[in-house]
Amino acid sequence: MMKKNLLVIIFLLLVATSCRKVDREETDVPAVVDTDPLPSWNDGEVKRAIIDYVNRVTKDSSADYIPAEDRIATFDNDGTLWAERPLVQELFAFYQAKQMVAKQPALAKKQPFKAMVEGDKTFFAKGGDKALIAAVGATHTGMTEDQFEASAKTFFSSATYPGKNVPLKQIRYLPQLELLDYLRVHGFKIYICTGGTVELVRSMARDFYGIPPEQIIGTSFKYVYADSSRKIYREPILNHFNDKEGKPVGIQLAIGKHPVLACGNEGGKGDIAMLAFSQAGKYPSLQLLVNHDDGAREFEYSEPDSASLKAANKNHWRVISMKNDWREVFPKP
Repeated sequence: MMKKNLLVIIFLLLVATSCRKVDREETDVPAVVDTDPLPSWNDGEVKRAIIDYVNRVTKDSSADYIPAEDRIATFDNDGTLWAERPLVQELFAFYQAKQMVAKQPALAKKQPFKAMVEGDKTFFAKGGDKALIAAVGATHTGMTEDQFEASAKTFFSSATYPGKNVPLKQIRYLPQLELLDYLRVHGFKIYICTGGTVELVRSMARDFYGIPPEQIIGTSFKYVYADSSRKIYREPILNHFNDKEGKPVGIQLAIGKHPVLACGNEGGKGDIAMLAFSQAGKYPSLQLLVNHDDGAREFEYSEPDSASLKAANKNHWRVISMKNDWREVFPKP
């Protein structure tokens, strides 16, 4: 009888232990999640190429493995990470002009302030890049960095985008935000390499893209140090224009390495040199070019001579069709 009772106790203990083990294992099983790293991208050649590339260069056993310290990615900003019709840099310059004229009314009679206050687009259309740089120089210099940053933060927190009437965060491209996160998870260090001024992009890059200010490469004006105030000021003298052939120069100065992944956009020929520079490195690389071919959801425009698309075809860069490759373009409000 005692032997029978002992067997029953052992059996019950085994059942209880088994149940506890099952409960623990079931608890440890993670919830089913969507494993698609780029859910706002349509399944197609470009998306598959991105995922394949990232997998190949981040696996230790892969012949294409790239050490983490060399996984450098550079992204243009205007037209690549957010909309560029109009340029946010231009909107900020006009915002700054109005603030400055309010404090110094006499500026309203001088160019480029007169054109900005009156909304004279003809002045800038005729003057081209030279007039725009002059406007940026006049509104982005002559103040301390603290003063500039405070103004930029006020602008980004309050401005709306013309034509769409949405906050500036709503003109970021959702598929690109997913791509930035995907690359970060796999050990890529991401830089923004923009034709915009480095200080303006620094002021919002962490909040908008999760990219710290020290990873911004952009157009810069001459810095001077004032010993009396121990502060840095900018003068309205262009130091480096970070566009076209200036982008590889900026990358070399800031990083000293070829990016293994570079992403730009078609529309102003500004990113051809950056993508070509990326392709010239020692590691397997990937070049991406955003094509603005979706007039319904974003904008539709191109270069008259299609130079960027021709370069992409010649060099086997991947062209991202907004219309065909992106399921969504902008984040939902």
